Amino acid sequence: MKVHIEIDCTPEEARTFMGLPDVGKANDVYVEMMAAAMKGVSNPDQLQDYARNLAPMGQMGLKMFQSFVEGASRADKKPESSKD
Repeated sequence: MKVHIEIDCTPEEARTFMGLPDVGKANDVYVEMMAAAMKGVSNPDQLQDYARNLAPMGQMGLKMFQSFVEGASRADKKPESSKD
């Protein structure tokens, strides 16, 4: 048996309902830091170094996110069983 529930709410309402913290201010600081770092970039290697240092958890965070996305796409492609 499958049950689908559709909830119509704003992202702010969903965040509050799920009990997640408001990270808007932290995101603003992060964006400002990235923008300031990019202003002084003279070549692509320097930009990559800045991004690696400023990104949350650096390369490890990027790899964790990438594996999460790959796992989700694999799970989405698995055929459903015929048992309902």
